This record gives sequence, C-alpha cells and structure tokens, in this order.
Amino acid sequence: MFEAILLTVITAATPLVIAALGELVTERAGVLNLGVEGMMIMGAVCAFAATQMTGSPYIGIVAGIVGGGLFSLLFGFLTLTLVANQVATGLALTILGLGISGQLGESFVGQPGIKLQPIVIPLLSDIPFFGRVLFAQDLTFYLSIALVIGINWFLFNSRRGLKLRAIGDNHGSAHALGINVIRTRYLAVLFGGACAGLAGAQLSLVYTPQWVENMSAGRGWIALALVVFASWRPWRVLAGGYLFGAVTIGQLHAQAFGIGIPSQVLSALPYVATIVVLIIISHNRRTTLINTPASLGKAFVPDR
Repeated sequence: MFEAILLTVITAATPLVIAALGELVTERAGVLNLGVEGMMIMGAVCAFAATQMTGSPYIGIVAGIVGGGLFSLLFGFLTLTLVANQVATGLALTILGLGISGQLGESFVGQPGIKLQPIVIPLLSDIPFFGRVLFAQDLTFYLSIALVIGINWFLFNSRRGLKLRAIGDNHGSAHALGINVIRTRYLAVLFGGACAGLAGAQLSLVYTPQWVENMSAGRGWIALALVVFASWRPWRVLAGGYLFGAVTIGQLHAQAFGIGIPSQVLSALPYVATIVVLIIISHNRRTTLINTPASLGKAFVPDR
C-alpha cells in the first residue's frame, strides 16, 4: 500500500520538479517567466498529438519539448528583443497557451492515450521496496533526477554557470565584462520553456495518458512558487517538488477514504499549501533577499 502511494507521489511530483528546474535556470539569468503554465499545456498537447499520430510516446516527448521551447522563444522575443514587460508578457502567454492548446487538442478529446512505459533496470528493480520505486520508472523521472544533478553542477561548478548567475545578479556589470547578456538570457529562456514542455508531456503521457483541456491545472504556478520555496537551489527544488506532490496525492486519497471534508476543499489543498509556504518564506526576508537574483525581472538594453 505504502509503495503504491509513493509511486503515485513520484508521478505527481515529476512534472513540478522539471518545470521548476527550468524556471530556476531562467530566473538565475534574471528573467521572470510567468508563462510556465502556458508552456506546460502547449507541451502536453504537442506530446499527445505527436504520440497519437506516430504511435511513439518517445516522439511525443520530443514534440512536447519542442512545443514548450518554441513558445518560450516567443516570450524571449517579446521581453528580450522588444523589451516588453516580463510579468505582463508571461501572463498573456499563459492565457494564449491555454487557448491555443484547447483549439489544437479539440479533436483528441476522449481518445485513449498511449502511455510512456517504465524503463525497468535489471537486478536493481528487484531490490525489495526501493527497486520498483527507483529503478522501474518512466523516462521523465530519470530525466528529472539527471536535470537536478546537471543543473546543480552547471550553476555552481562551471564557467558558463558562473556567467549566467553573474547576469542574474547584475546584468550591467556582466555586460561591461564582455558577457553577452541577451544571448545568455535567450538560451536560459529556451531551456526553461523546453523543461516546461517536457513537464507537460509527462502530464499527457504518464500522469494522465489522455488529452483534457487545461490539464496542467495550475501546476505551472506551483512550479513558480517552488523556485522561491527552494531559494533558487536545484536540490531544494527536488525536495519541494516531492512535498507538493505528496500534498496533491494526499488529497486524492483523502477523498477516496471518504473523509468528511468537502471535495472542493481537498482539491484546493495543493494551492493552499503553496500560499502557506510562500507566507512562511516571506517572514525570513534576509534569506530571501540574499538568494534572489538582483536583476530578476529587470529589462536590459545594451546601449542604454
């Protein structure tokens, strides 16, 4: 019983972790992308459509990444090239993504999906309890762990990661040192969008292998809160993602057990937990200010 619950928690947490990691890199470069929700849902519909047309969920994964990445390039063009307001642009693209995905996915509503099957690692998957939990998972789970390790190394142990963090902390000084701020931010935004697309693909191919309009259901906003919760640290994103995933699955099991609480209240628990966590974090302003990229959300124009 506990093993089955843990498996569902991992499935629910994986898209949150992936999307939050992409946003973490974007924000470390000083760009605030509130369009994660829109990019997730575009990744979900692109992945489901590609899988239905080709019969291969792996092609669907690639399509989801491409869909989220292309949508993020639109955000990059508007905010980095045209210097539009990042907050307003992100909100607009979320609404746009929800609308376009609904239109693109209309013909796929009600169709049974093709689930991305788990990759079973021989011998290791036979280990009691932990074997099935850790070594018999789908590709997106393994990618989420690889992303945590890779991003942590990139940000804190590589020269390019140091440059990216320098841009996020002070883009003017970074530009004066010869770092190409706009190009680096474009790459960070593209990476964040690709991760959001991958997270969306996980939703339509693993979590719920079908297409349902607005199936991201606010997970993009939870991913944004998760970045703040983690203080812009990849390992904390992993821990926070599983915490929020546990809350999500917990409310589903609570409904199944018939606990005498209205289902609407239980469904709201993940979002209530998000608000509570942000309130708690806001009390420690010193830690928040130290970890927040100083140039976050600020536009940069080289010749100004």
